[in-house]
Amino acid sequence: MIDYETLKLIWWLFIGVLLIGFALTDGFDLGIGALIPLLGRSDEERRVMINAIGPVWEGNQVWLVTAGGAIFAAWPLVYAAAFSGLYAALLLTLFALFLRPAGIVYRGKVDDPRWRRAWDWGLFVSGTVPAVVFGVAFGNLLQGVPFNFDPATMGVANSGSLWRLLNPFGLLAGIVSLAMLVMHGATFLQIRAEDALELRARTAARWAGIALIVTFALAGLWVAYGIPGYRITAMPPAGSAFSPIAKTVQSAPGAWLANFATYPWLSLAPVAAFAGAAAVIVLSSAGRALLAFAASGVAVAGVILTAGSAMFPFVMPSSSDPRSSLTVWDAVSSHRTLAIMFWVVVVMLPIVLAYTAWVYRVVRGKLSVGYIRETTHTSY
Repeated sequence: MIDYETLKLIWWLFIGVLLIGFALTDGFDLGIGALIPLLGRSDEERRVMINAIGPVWEGNQVWLVTAGGAIFAAWPLVYAAAFSGLYAALLLTLFALFLRPAGIVYRGKVDDPRWRRAWDWGLFVSGTVPAVVFGVAFGNLLQGVPFNFDPATMGVANSGSLWRLLNPFGLLAGIVSLAMLVMHGATFLQIRAEDALELRARTAARWAGIALIVTFALAGLWVAYGIPGYRITAMPPAGSAFSPIAKTVQSAPGAWLANFATYPWLSLAPVAAFAGAAAVIVLSSAGRALLAFAASGVAVAGVILTAGSAMFPFVMPSSSDPRSSLTVWDAVSSHRTLAIMFWVVVVMLPIVLAYTAWVYRVVRGKLSVGYIRETTHTSY
């Protein structure tokens, strides 16, 4: 059996892969949703955009569902604390996501411009709100979430609210996330759309790429000079099972940069984020849709890896009681649970990836206004 400390690290990597997988797949669904009423100049163009994601969004969303299940099984204390300290934000995201399946399915049921415009804005909300909230959540994780564990019962108490989460840095992180996913959605739309809609998608990708570079740089400077990070000063052996409050944690300026100083190769993550976004701008201008989408994927992965590398080993820091902060070492399930789940992932993940690749191969190709006119009985 793999030793406990190694399994803890492996599950940190697995959950990171799931989050990146969600951002790379469902991320462009959210981005296109946010662009539907902005880029689609006619009902037929908006239907092209919906048809671009219609066959794949359900499969893409499974990455988010799986990530939630993995967190529940591998990091149960994180799951409990998140649904306490971030409950309002998660509930807002859930209700916004409800609008996507409803909008995709019911938009075309009534041939009325007002009905369809209403659902177009519903799809806009379903793409924009989750994208912003996910960024706000990460922004608050970097600042610390106000929660603590009761030493007697290990119950979770929190003093947070949705309005407290909407602080200046949290909102900046939300803009970073929105710009990133809009860029990703616009690059995917370049692959699927034609003519004027494709040209508008190129323009949207360029502006979103610029916004990502600027806001990501501002967020990095803010973290470096304005937000104290967290570091563990003492804890039991990493390979043992222990309570989160058994360690001591210190908040210190610049602590989130410590990993980059210790392991300089981690700097490849922010470099990838900036380089990927810059490449999107250049490649979109040149009409290289597939390469622009690949570059966008590099940027998305780079942003997420930058946040994860900065915070490691912290998963959910606590601003109200630093020792209650949850880390890779103390937020996990038992050794046996992690081991069983590890082998489930080893078997199932390649199957999921193979099936996903097959689906994208089947639905590949361009969509046009002409196609929409000819296939009204099958298109969204």
